[in-house]
Amino acid sequence: MTTNDVAKVFDTVLSIPGMNDVVKIDLKISRKNVLLLNHVIERGLSAKDNDKPSILMTSIQEENLQELKLFGEECLQKAGLIELSEKLSALGDTIK
Repeated sequence: MTTNDVAKVFDTVLSIPGMNDVVKIDLKISRKNVLLLNHVIERGLSAKDNDKPSILMTSIQEENLQELKLFGEECLQKAGLIELSEKLSALGDTIK
Protein backbone atom coordinates (compact mmCIF):
# COMPACT_ATOMS: atom_id res chain seq x y z
CA MET A 1 0.00 0.00 0.00
CA THR A 2 1.13 3.51 -0.69
CA THR A 3 1.16 6.26 1.91
CA ASN A 4 -1.88 7.79 0.24
CA ASP A 5 -3.76 4.47 0.41
CA VAL A 6 -3.01 4.08 4.11
CA ALA A 7 -4.14 7.66 4.76
CA LYS A 8 -7.42 6.92 2.96
CA VAL A 9 -7.96 3.81 5.10
CA PHE A 10 -7.34 5.77 8.32
CA ASP A 11 -9.67 8.52 7.13
CA THR A 12 -12.35 5.94 6.32
CA VAL A 13 -12.06 4.28 9.73
CA LEU A 14 -12.18 7.62 11.53
CA SER A 15 -15.32 8.65 9.63
CA ILE A 16 -17.34 5.53 10.49
CA PRO A 17 -20.71 6.55 11.98
CA GLY A 18 -20.46 6.85 15.73
CA MET A 19 -16.73 7.57 15.89
CA ASN A 20 -17.44 11.09 17.16
CA ASP A 21 -19.84 9.87 19.84
CA VAL A 22 -18.74 10.62 23.37
CA VAL A 23 -18.16 7.57 25.56
CA LYS A 24 -17.80 7.45 29.32
CA ILE A 25 -14.89 5.41 30.57
CA ASP A 26 -14.68 4.50 34.23
CA LEU A 27 -10.95 4.16 34.65
CA LYS A 28 -8.85 3.38 37.69
CA ILE A 29 -5.19 4.09 37.05
CA SER A 30 -2.19 4.67 39.28
CA ARG A 31 -0.74 8.16 39.56
CA LYS A 32 2.48 6.85 38.04
CA ASN A 33 0.59 5.72 34.97
CA VAL A 34 -1.26 9.05 34.77
CA LEU A 35 2.11 10.80 34.60
CA LEU A 36 3.34 8.34 31.98
CA LEU A 37 0.14 8.60 29.93
CA ASN A 38 0.32 12.38 29.88
CA HIS A 39 4.00 12.23 28.88
CA VAL A 40 3.23 9.83 26.04
CA ILE A 41 0.38 12.07 24.82
CA GLU A 42 2.57 15.18 24.94
CA ARG A 43 5.48 13.45 23.24
CA GLY A 44 3.23 12.03 20.53
CA LEU A 45 1.68 15.42 19.86
CA SER A 46 4.94 17.37 19.80
CA ALA A 47 6.30 16.59 16.37
CA LYS A 48 9.95 17.38 15.97
CA ASP A 49 11.45 18.42 12.67
CA ASN A 50 13.63 15.31 12.46
CA ASP A 51 10.78 12.94 13.38
CA LYS A 52 8.58 11.76 10.56
CA PRO A 53 4.97 11.91 11.81
CA SER A 54 2.90 8.79 11.37
CA ILE A 55 0.29 8.69 8.66
CA LEU A 56 -2.41 8.56 11.33
CA MET A 57 -1.11 11.73 13.01
CA THR A 58 -1.00 13.62 9.72
CA SER A 59 -4.58 12.69 8.89
CA ILE A 60 -6.10 13.78 12.21
CA GLN A 61 -7.68 17.21 12.51
CA GLU A 62 -6.03 19.74 14.83
CA GLU A 63 -9.12 19.95 17.06
CA ASN A 64 -8.89 16.20 17.76
CA LEU A 65 -5.24 16.56 18.71
CA GLN A 66 -6.15 19.38 21.08
CA GLU A 67 -8.81 17.16 22.67
CA LEU A 68 -6.13 14.55 23.38
CA LYS A 69 -3.90 17.17 24.95
CA LEU A 70 -6.77 18.40 27.13
CA PHE A 71 -7.53 14.81 28.13
CA GLY A 72 -3.97 14.35 29.35
CA GLU A 73 -4.13 17.59 31.31
CA GLU A 74 -7.50 16.63 32.79
CA CYS A 75 -6.06 13.31 33.95
CA LEU A 76 -3.21 15.16 35.65
CA GLN A 77 -5.64 17.53 37.33
CA LYS A 78 -7.88 14.76 38.63
CA ALA A 79 -4.84 12.93 40.01
CA GLY A 80 -3.49 16.11 41.61
CA LEU A 81 -0.28 15.88 39.59
CA ILE A 82 -0.18 19.12 37.59
CA GLU A 83 2.53 20.76 39.67
CA LEU A 84 4.65 17.60 39.79
CA SER A 85 4.33 17.16 36.04
CA GLU A 86 5.39 20.76 35.41
CA LYS A 87 8.41 20.37 37.69
CA LEU A 88 9.42 17.10 36.01
CA SER A 89 9.10 18.75 32.60
CA ALA A 90 11.24 21.68 33.73
CA LEU A 91 13.82 19.26 35.10
CA GLY A 92 13.83 17.35 31.82
CA ASP A 93 14.28 20.60 29.88
CA THR A 94 17.39 21.51 31.88
CA ILE A 95 18.99 18.18 30.99
CA LYS A 96 18.54 18.66 27.22
